Amino acid sequence: MDKLKMQTANKANENFKKLAELFPTAVTEVITGYDEKGKAIVERAIDKDALMQEISCKVVDGREERYQFTWPDKKKSVLLANAPINKTLRPCREESVDFDNTENLYIEGDNLEVLKLLQETYLGKIKMIYIDPPYNTGNDFVYEDDFVQSTDEYLVNSGQFDEDGNRLFTNTESNGRFHTDWLNMIYPRLKLAKDLLSDNGVIFISIDDNEQENLKKCCDEIFGDDNYIGCISNTNNPKGRSDDKYIATAHEYLLVYAKNVNQVIWYGFEPTEEITKRYNKLDSSGHRYREIDLRKTGENDLREDRPNLFYYFYYSKITGDFYPDKNDYVKNGYIQIKPQREDGREGNWRWGIETARKQIENLIPKFMPTRQVWGIMQKDYLEGRALVKPTSSWTFKDVNSERGTEEFVNLGFDKRVFSKPKPVGTIQRCLRLASNGFDIILDFFSGSATTAHAVMKLNAEDGGHRRFIMVQLPEPCAEKSEAYRAGYKNICEIGKERIRRAGKKIKEESPLTTQSLDVGFRVLKCGTSNMKDVYYHPDEFGLSMFETATDNIKEDRTPEDLLFQVMLDLGVLLSSKIEETIIVDKKVFNVADGFLMACFDDDVTEETIKEIAQKKPYYFVMRDSSMANDSVATNFEQIFATYSPDTVRKVL
Repeated sequence: MDKLKMQTANKANENFKKLAELFPTAVTEVITGYDEKGKAIVERAIDKDALMQEISCKVVDGREERYQFTWPDKKKSVLLANAPINKTLRPCREESVDFDNTENLYIEGDNLEVLKLLQETYLGKIKMIYIDPPYNTGNDFVYEDDFVQSTDEYLVNSGQFDEDGNRLFTNTESNGRFHTDWLNMIYPRLKLAKDLLSDNGVIFISIDDNEQENLKKCCDEIFGDDNYIGCISNTNNPKGRSDDKYIATAHEYLLVYAKNVNQVIWYGFEPTEEITKRYNKLDSSGHRYREIDLRKTGENDLREDRPNLFYYFYYSKITGDFYPDKNDYVKNGYIQIKPQREDGREGNWRWGIETARKQIENLIPKFMPTRQVWGIMQKDYLEGRALVKPTSSWTFKDVNSERGTEEFVNLGFDKRVFSKPKPVGTIQRCLRLASNGFDIILDFFSGSATTAHAVMKLNAEDGGHRRFIMVQLPEPCAEKSEAYRAGYKNICEIGKERIRRAGKKIKEESPLTTQSLDVGFRVLKCGTSNMKDVYYHPDEFGLSMFETATDNIKEDRTPEDLLFQVMLDLGVLLSSKIEETIIVDKKVFNVADGFLMACFDDDVTEETIKEIAQKKPYYFVMRDSSMANDSVATNFEQIFATYSPDTVRKVL
């Protein structure tokens, strides 16, 4: 039996292994020092010269000029993203809703740690991420990572002191320090988030002017500028901010990136009333359509650019005959129609000639009096209309900040409990563009849990089964705040209560169509590992194997605590169905219909082991100290070899 790691992966080690597989000749070892006994300390290393030979290009080194986006302590933030942690997620049934049946998760904890914990289980499984990170207001963050800098530290790291400690600038760049802190906060979180996205996944990030430029550079580096989908101007305050000095800001931004833009499934919006008004014509069957020009209208769409899209239409005003033809001579009695640009040059059609022949009934020859030329118009029908692309400017009423507050108050909250919650409409529009079916939606700056509200509401409207994962730091509410006086000790309590109220309201409003709607959530809280330090470093404690096996789990941890850390370690979805069964007087967890079975009771006998093996789980996990006697330990492997040889066996 193998021992479980019970800690997150070391992503730096994983990256080194990938590089070693690709370029084994570039991997070497160096002596970095000597221990107290004089033995050399050998560490892995990359041979830069060997790597340059392998990839046949220049490796930029030292102070050589190159295009780069950097800030003080950027290297440290990258290391932070890759470093492993010994943490776990502990279930909290009493704060959950429908714990045993829901597939939604609400996770309390620092999102950097939570994102690391989710790496094994949700790698490549998240279809859409929406986040509204704290905007940079020039204040310190509640996300106090190890490298949040004081002003003095920033001055040193940003090179504003000379070698003798003299200040080089009269005015300190304290504002630069806050940019640095903000970037150090967001960068490792986005780096981890990218790995969680599916290959066709999309991330939406709300941001304002203070860091929009820096955030885009971060995302270009992490996701790749080729995967940039766009930047949406989200008009959330049409009146504009009254305290702005020169221009009253009426919008914020939504930056949109794909994991792989070539695989993105983009659904679009339903046509609005404004769009449907344009379909103001009727055909002989009474179907509504509009006329749109068949010409391509791009600046570089000239005849010589795409010659296969240049051809003539011939139209007889006498007989009504009308057809496309590659010949460029004028037939007697026919009008010759070509794609002519406003500047008089020859352009191209949007369709090739074969498509034009098949769709000839949907084309109309028409004289353009303004340009004094004949053109071809396409009948674009409203019926069966495909979803339309979003514009880069959202001025919808449902993205207004006032609507967000109104929705919050309509759930029975005092508006002073949470300042400016995001409107459901903003996030619902993101969901409509990038999600469908059984997709998993992640928000790791959950705040008031608007994203969870939006997921449940959209599922109720379109019959979807989207599942949400909310992550929020349990940031304390100030004792003099309205939230604290209302009984909410931290932001997580507000978010969880909002989900409860929103789910109840959605079901009450549509009782017939929401009977099977999942409005529950499992609460999980990020905390220290269930395992004592001896589990990870037994050699440092000098204990016997027996003492190590019996004393490696903390006394205050429950079997269900152990189960969830095992699920994290083995990559089992945290929303999986969990059943408790009794097998020969021992409690056994059955997860995901037999995918994982686990038993953490003491004095487990061969009879229990045999019955579990006969159920043929994919994984079986137990405590090493749980075996009733040496005979059970001796026969354990043989029992599984007989009844379920393919079961992967693990121990704590």
